[in-house]
Amino acid sequence: MTIPAPFAEATAEVLPAWIDNNGHMNVGYYLVAFDDATVPFFRWLGFTRELRERTGGSTFALEAHLTYAREVMAGDPLRFEARLLDFDHKRVHYYQEMFHARDGFLAATYESISSFVDMSTRRTAPIPEELAGRLAHILAEHRKLPRPWQVGHTIATRPAPGGR
Repeated sequence: MTIPAPFAEATAEVLPAWIDNNGHMNVGYYLVAFDDATVPFFRWLGFTRELRERTGGSTFALEAHLTYAREVMAGDPLRFEARLLDFDHKRVHYYQEMFHARDGFLAATYESISSFVDMSTRRTAPIPEELAGRLAHILAEHRKLPRPWQVGHTIATRPAPGGR
């Protein structure tokens, strides 16, 4: 299996409805765009409709962290790159970058952790073994990528002592 590192199949266009009073994309719509870009990434990871129907399991977001690097405007084309950072028996930790597709600049980043959930109980559940094996192969390739400084970044007005 060829593993793209990073995964880069999601695209979007900044919709006029996403523009705020400052004339650029509103902060809330960055999350919408990243969430939409997560769909093909998760499908590629193996969290498919077929898996949900067969196992009764799905994913729920647990935590997310957005950073904003440069503004984007109505009509701007976007492309997304995603990578698996880690996973355990119930959770998936991943990272995405949003780029302006025409001009190439980094517009925003998104780091998130999702859990696998048994939809009959709506409680976390173990990721199916067949999927865990696939995730392990993907993780091995994605760990070869440089780790972005935004991963695990703490929000503060000043860096912690000994930090950045």
